[in-house]
Amino acid sequence: MAHMKQQIKRYKNDYKKHLINAAFKSALKTEIKKVLAAIEAGNKEEALKAYNSCVSKLDSSVSKGIHHKNYASRQKSRLQKKINSIG
Repeated sequence: MAHMKQQIKRYKNDYKKHLINAAFKSALKTEIKKVLAAIEAGNKEEALKAYNSCVSKLDSSVSKGIHHKNYASRQKSRLQKKINSIG
């Protein structure tokens, strides 16, 4: 643990940000799982609806700096391929 007042404050703020980012990542993973569950069920309409909300979460995670833009692009591409394979 830091000894200087500024470093203690920095540690507290970093920890708060870590908790916020962890919660956001968890919510994003849940959105991805919803899309995959709809794909497994073979429900294309439900999958598309879940995909749209997932895309907005991915884009906001990139704009907040939580994920890299290539990560979001790769996830969107993979999910879209799976949705298109439903037929």
